[in-house]
Amino acid sequence: MLHDLPVGRALRRFRRLNSVKQGHLAELLAVSQATVSRWESGAQEPDEAHRQRITAMIAARADHGGDAVLKRLVTTSTLPVHLVCDATHRLLAASPSRAATWNIDLETYLDTSLWRFASPEIAMAEDGLADSGWFERPYQRTCFRTGANDSAEVPVQPGLLQWETIPLSDGRIGRLATTIAG
Repeated sequence: MLHDLPVGRALRRFRRLNSVKQGHLAELLAVSQATVSRWESGAQEPDEAHRQRITAMIAARADHGGDAVLKRLVTTSTLPVHLVCDATHRLLAASPSRAATWNIDLETYLDTSLWRFASPEIAMAEDGLADSGWFERPYQRTCFRTGANDSAEVPVQPGLLQWETIPLSDGRIGRLATTIAG
């Protein structure tokens, strides 16, 4: 299952957080400023080649030295929490209690999208993010109930899930996913 990232809104948030003008971004992507504006407003979707370039540009990595503290907090947390790229759902870090519920080699899954393991409730919550303004501002938080998925690799247990965005040191956005109640 692939999720259709609202790339225009995510691009606008990335551009604003990093003080990049539409004209400069247009030069980097070899398009007009008007095209960038249409992407950001949702009036037009980028073609697949531009979508891939944009996703690569805005994808969070959390491998910059400035994010070492955040990664340490996640990887030593006693809570079931993991950090993903808000734009691509790629795994950046996970706590021992979260990793203990997964039947995978955590190192193998780092920098891999977890989207294919989303429960129907997670997919529904993701679909509502764009309309809620999630991609407009850097600090967002939402809670919702999720059901189980059908994965033996990365099982999702029913419970209350909290998502919080966190700007990373390179200007990209991470998402903390914490199970706060079973």
